[in-house]
Amino acid sequence: MTNRRGRAVLAVAAMLCATIGGCSRTATDDVPAARAPATSSPVRGVGGSSTALPQFVNLVKEQGPTVVNISATREAPPGGVPPGHPLYDFFRHFGGPPDSGEGGGMSVGSGFIISEDGYILTNAHVVAGTDTVRVKLTTKREYAAKVIGVDPYTDVALLKIGATGLRAVQAGNPADMEPGEWVAAIGAPFGFENSVTVGVVSAKGRLLPNGSYVPFIQTDVAVNPGNSGGPLFDTAGRVIGINSQIYSQTGGYMGISFAIPIDIAMDISKQLRAYGKVTRGRIGVQLQELTYDLATTLDLKEPKGALVAAVQPGGPAYRAGIRPADVIVGVDGKEVDTTADLARLIGSARPGDVIAADVWRDGKKRPVKVTVELQR
Repeated sequence: MTNRRGRAVLAVAAMLCATIGGCSRTATDDVPAARAPATSSPVRGVGGSSTALPQFVNLVKEQGPTVVNISATREAPPGGVPPGHPLYDFFRHFGGPPDSGEGGGMSVGSGFIISEDGYILTNAHVVAGTDTVRVKLTTKREYAAKVIGVDPYTDVALLKIGATGLRAVQAGNPADMEPGEWVAAIGAPFGFENSVTVGVVSAKGRLLPNGSYVPFIQTDVAVNPGNSGGPLFDTAGRVIGINSQIYSQTGGYMGISFAIPIDIAMDISKQLRAYGKVTRGRIGVQLQELTYDLATTLDLKEPKGALVAAVQPGGPAYRAGIRPADVIVGVDGKEVDTTADLARLIGSARPGDVIAADVWRDGKKRPVKVTVELQR
């Protein structure tokens, strides 16, 4: 091992971060393939320039019927999420649970239809630990809903109601969104049904201290109790996320809200629909984010990649030859810029899959084959 690599190993050991094993990544009235974009109105900007502001009237008219209200009776006693629940620490830091109803054991939230035959996405914390769940459409029709599955790790839940011919949303691509772009949320804040709020994307890939490695979309859209589980739309009327959390010191909206990217949620929904649960892969490594100084020490041009801080002896990564101070920069042809990227890619792999990882070591990129194991 070179002196430089030795220094990197010492730096990694000094900055050891949290362990991960893998991560999450899961009609007869069909939705048209192309959505009508929101219209715009010009306004005079700073310095006399003309800036177009979007109008969301058509979006709300067209997409409003895809949004539902959800009410649930919880088996757990009043008081929100109990200690030991996977979401307890998150709510303790971020306030909530945001959608607790006033009555003992009641929970309210929002959701949206993803198929004409009655499958609905919402948040896990809206329906987890419930006895009964009811869904109300904009037509005022109500249905008893079956909870197909919940994934507290990503805060995604899949419901099913006994209806057909429903209008469903069209999923967009969160990767195409940029900070500063307009977005809209539709939901039932405080029970006010089919309410629309608008704002902009504040940041992408935001990691929160719940250990899930979900790259949340941060917005300034007003999200309040009752909005959880509802859709976040782009200006073309495509869903790009599920409104999930707010950062608040009061329990109410303070200008910072977070949405789960729709591609991650749809992948989770497929697993829930097929198996009723989510399985995740692992390769047996501990990771930490690269700093500029560490990247320089490791001869990387940019601080991009997932730095391996420790390797489980005898685990998948160890057997493949991955060692501490290696930097994983790609998986199956996809770039890995952060630890969250790697965690999602590994977590989305099925146990037994063989992945092709690109590992940076001693100033060179090396190909490595790793067999993924089941995360337990």
